Amino acid sequence: MPAAPRRTRRRTFAFLGTTAALATAAALTAALPAQAHTGHGGHRHPGRYQDVQLLSFNDLHGNLEPPSGSSGRVTEQQPDGTTKTIDAGGVEYLATHLRQARQGHPYSVTAAGGDMVGASPLLSGLFHDEPTIEALNKLKLDVTSVGNHEFDEGARELARLQNGGCHPTDGCYTDKKFKGADFPYLAANVLDDKTGKPILKPYWVWKKKDVRIGFIGVTLEGTPGIVSADGVKGLKFKDEVETIDKYAKVLQRQGVQSIVALIHEGGFPASGSYNYDCDAGGAGAGISGPIVDIAKNVTPAVDALVTGHTHNAYVCDVPDPSGRPRMVTSAASFGRLYTDTTLTYDRRTGDIARTAVKSANRVVSRDVPKAQDMTDLIGRWNTLAAPIGNRAIGYISADIGNTGTESPMGDLIADAQLAYGKELDPKTSLALMNPGGVRAGLTYAAKGAEGDGVVTYAEGFTVQPFANTVNLQDFTGAQLVQVLKEQVSGANAAAPKILQPSANLTYTLDLTKSGADRVVTDSIRVNGAPVDPAATYRIATNSFLAGGGDGFPTLGAGTGDLVGADDLTALEKYLTANSTPSAPIAPPAANRITITQ
Repeated sequence: MPAAPRRTRRRTFAFLGTTAALATAAALTAALPAQAHTGHGGHRHPGRYQDVQLLSFNDLHGNLEPPSGSSGRVTEQQPDGTTKTIDAGGVEYLATHLRQARQGHPYSVTAAGGDMVGASPLLSGLFHDEPTIEALNKLKLDVTSVGNHEFDEGARELARLQNGGCHPTDGCYTDKKFKGADFPYLAANVLDDKTGKPILKPYWVWKKKDVRIGFIGVTLEGTPGIVSADGVKGLKFKDEVETIDKYAKVLQRQGVQSIVALIHEGGFPASGSYNYDCDAGGAGAGISGPIVDIAKNVTPAVDALVTGHTHNAYVCDVPDPSGRPRMVTSAASFGRLYTDTTLTYDRRTGDIARTAVKSANRVVSRDVPKAQDMTDLIGRWNTLAAPIGNRAIGYISADIGNTGTESPMGDLIADAQLAYGKELDPKTSLALMNPGGVRAGLTYAAKGAEGDGVVTYAEGFTVQPFANTVNLQDFTGAQLVQVLKEQVSGANAAAPKILQPSANLTYTLDLTKSGADRVVTDSIRVNGAPVDPAATYRIATNSFLAGGGDGFPTLGAGTGDLVGADDLTALEKYLTANSTPSAPIAPPAANRITITQ
């Protein structure tokens, strides 16, 4: 596949003094470091400017093998305005692309924006993501920020991934002791409750000869609301902007003027195509969401922002507090893209010449040779995982997708949790599943040798990798109504989180209205009957929601708690009980929520 056209940026900004202000565009362009020294050619002395290649990616989530379905594709905008999809991702291909990209760039640094691990497919998740850390070491990752998913198993497990050692309960998986990450995890805004200090390094400085670039890493301040309570116990998460500004000053005091922020928080681009022109409508016009406010407020001392979390692709200019354009990038997720940025380092000032910054997202296409060391790594861990992962747990008649306001996969999980809930307690009334916990769909086409329509344990694990338990709690009908309204109000007002309902819960969502009114109270039915505000409803959710996660405080206020097995066990039981090779389960119609818009 031909590489996407490189987006060259030549930005100007107001200079002090009338003479500079009157400079012509031609004079400005001439003054820019257009031919920055790359360190090549004879015995020439280093010039004033040095191009540094910054390769970055985010939200890998342990996807070592090529992800399947829509999770393994990207959309590319064509010159004629049409779009096409390209199969992308897989560390065997990512390694080849990164290694090819580095050729001819002696000054090259590779950074990531968090969520390298967590919510991982079975190949990595089964082994507490040791395979992914091993792969990232081979990829020569230099540095990454933490993301929210780095806290799925708590701070102690994150420290083990950084420092090495065998798992405290599962022990060592091979005859070699796990040595941990060769790269630093940065967690500038994650503090130990007792000491008030960052739990890991807040920043790191990349050095090559006389060139120095500082990296500050933060995760989103809202991490406690999207991670289980156990995962963030004893931790405080501070404001992203304040933290970055604080450590930018620390770096400057050390004489480091070139600074990149790695921020596990993101935005929502106006287009789903990875290569669309974000700035066509003016600086930052093509992107919205939390990262925009962060980018507008982070100190101008920071030269570029590598972001993540929203799994979107963008390369945008957002003005810094002084009004100067600053590059903000994200490379989608699952290793489908990487961002190729050129930072031009000014040896005289020690800073980045921002007017010369160029950046573009590149597709991790599968039309390049596989990296043999990654193939070997995948093979080695697959041998250990195969006896568990290849077991058939059910049969499907067609793809069961996980996209849309209400998804077939989300509905199937809710049905499975209702059935399991009734097994634990026949009084269970309904089930609700958080959309962010539905990590993938199920594809009909065989992934390995299992045959079409067969759902393996590994595929189920990819859908539900968190090992959340299924919890039962009692709520009044009034509380149930409140829960549904919290999908579109409070913390979820701006970006609704629509819970996936079991088949016996139906209602209308009116998107022409605003706030809590979008849930039409009179339309809510359980088993076809209107909700009785005074009656008791026993609701099955996962442990994350039962703790009030994802902006659902009312779900954290239930009574009569009963904790069952993990959610994947519930899904497996349901598929096994309701499907056979000759009578596979069909995708749910995803029509429980009637949407008016």
